[in-house]
Amino acid sequence: MAQAQQTRESSALSSCEAYFEKVNSRKKLPQPLQETLTTAFARIPVSSFPQVPAGKVIEIQADTTVADAVKVLSECNILSAPVINPDAATSMNWRERYLGIIDYSAIVLWVLETAEVAAVALSASTATAVGLGAGAVGALGALAVGVTGPAAVAGLTVAAVGAAVAGGVAADQASGGDAPAAADNLGKEFYKVILQEEPFKSTTVKSIVKSYRWAPFIPVATDSSMLSVLLLLSKYRLRNVPVIEPGNPELQNYITQSAVVGGLERCKGRDWFDCIAARPISDMGLPFMSSNEVISIQNDDLVLEAFKRMRDNHVGGLPVVEGPSKKIVGNVSIRDIRHLLLKPELFSNFRQLTVEDFISTVVSTGQEIGRVTTPITCKVDSTLGSVIQSLATKRVHRIYIVDENEVTGVITLRDVISCFIFEPPNFFDNYFGFSVKEMLNK
Repeated sequence: MAQAQQTRESSALSSCEAYFEKVNSRKKLPQPLQETLTTAFARIPVSSFPQVPAGKVIEIQADTTVADAVKVLSECNILSAPVINPDAATSMNWRERYLGIIDYSAIVLWVLETAEVAAVALSASTATAVGLGAGAVGALGALAVGVTGPAAVAGLTVAAVGAAVAGGVAADQASGGDAPAAADNLGKEFYKVILQEEPFKSTTVKSIVKSYRWAPFIPVATDSSMLSVLLLLSKYRLRNVPVIEPGNPELQNYITQSAVVGGLERCKGRDWFDCIAARPISDMGLPFMSSNEVISIQNDDLVLEAFKRMRDNHVGGLPVVEGPSKKIVGNVSIRDIRHLLLKPELFSNFRQLTVEDFISTVVSTGQEIGRVTTPITCKVDSTLGSVIQSLATKRVHRIYIVDENEVTGVITLRDVISCFIFEPPNFFDNYFGFSVKEMLNK
């Protein structure tokens, strides 16, 4: 187990290094200009970055139920929030005070996978649970089936089984222990019990924050440089960076990729920005992936497959394409999965819901019109400035490069931030006093 964990950690860091090496090898900015920009960001203190709306970071207590956490994220219109350890809420040490960051999409993925695992548990008539495969395991990790049968499935609570039973699923109704097939039988009734009863009602944020996290809790101090923030949000794949102040137990700020790109957009009119923004994206080496590396989803594929594809590839969105020509017809992002929770009555059989039907249903109800379905695109000769403007004003996390409506590339918030900086040798080891490896695998 320890060896497997070390392998995953090494792979994650290698991926970060490979990504940033590709970025810097493809950028065509003069080296003196890159060094000047990096030096400038290294001199800007984090305390100068604009505060979050209302000036207070939204936090969630670890003993909050998943149901209540979803309500907080939804009402505050945020995708994630720091999780506070109630046993150390007054601690001045951030390592003790914060358990991690809860991501909205992680919560929903947990719910969807609970449906599959509960279905498998009910469909397994013996300890061997024939047919139990990767589709059932998902992010829950390895499942161990004991001699007592379904109830011994590791990670599956009695409440989860009870929820499926309440949904009217009997062992003989399942299809040979196949998780997706068994979950099909849950449908609307499963939603009813898992959202209103168990395990959704009593499961706490603490119980899933580590298993389903997409990123660790890595804060920077108010007197840190913006260069450290930009590197964490680009090279090291964090989507948000908490800001702390020594001696103060409360978070001072919560800087996201979106906020940084929005800040760059507001630099329009300054010579250094206009000089770079006027360049075509090809001068930045964009896109950083070839067309055959772009992960997409067909409009007639199941929407659950789209969300699982995002999870498996650690991406936040996919272009929705049509036919063998892969003409782009829409967009679906990880944030859209919340509609499955907030409006369960709209999706009576989520296992058979296609991407096209999902989008149509969301749009027909008047939710997120324009954002859930319309893909934001650009041409290969577009300027970096126009891309930044689209990302900032449309409040999206990616823009697709198209050639005659076929997707040939994608530019993310992470990619844009990466264009402006490079990492000085041993920067994080020298700056934080401990290695990036330790931080990223906290």
